[in-house]
Amino acid sequence: MAEVLLFHHAQGLTPGVVSFADSLRAAGHRVHTPDLYAGKTFAGLDDGVAHAEELGFENVLNRGVAVADQLPEQIVYAGFSLGVMPAQKLAMTRPGAKGALLFQAVVPLPYFGGTWPQGVALQIHTNDAEGFGDVAEARELAQAVPGAELFVYDAKGHLFADSSLAVYDKKDSDLLTVRVLSFLEKV
Repeated sequence: MAEVLLFHHAQGLTPGVVSFADSLRAAGHRVHTPDLYAGKTFAGLDDGVAHAEELGFENVLNRGVAVADQLPEQIVYAGFSLGVMPAQKLAMTRPGAKGALLFQAVVPLPYFGGTWPQGVALQIHTNDAEGFGDVAEARELAQAVPGAELFVYDAKGHLFADSSLAVYDKKDSDLLTVRVLSFLEKV
């Protein structure tokens, strides 16, 4: 069993993010899903990004980091798109991290210190949809981290693994979930 801190994307803590967390819980993992938007969700990605900009991306990042202070160190950090920021920062800077699951985004290594910590497992899931996904950056990060896994999907929507959004792609989302569960069994 792994303990996971899962951060939502720019549209907020949607029912689809909660459903994904529930699928990990059903497999026996302990999953925390903090709401960095204090209950707000957004129907469109642009509205969610505008809200994050209004809050300040650094403030959203700091809210996520603060949540981790209440949890044990031996944890896997995960994030969808915007949620990758706190997940990746914590994986790279908080002692004892077990792994990182990055969905639909990555942050260049220099942003959080320049090197990936030894022994912290990494799995990246992305696609090249709607100008999001950071496929080139994801490949670069995966190549820089020994043992990292990178999966690029055919799904057409940016947040394809969120079952509550119109861009949901069941086939690729199911495959992503299988790969995530395999990762969690190994960390």
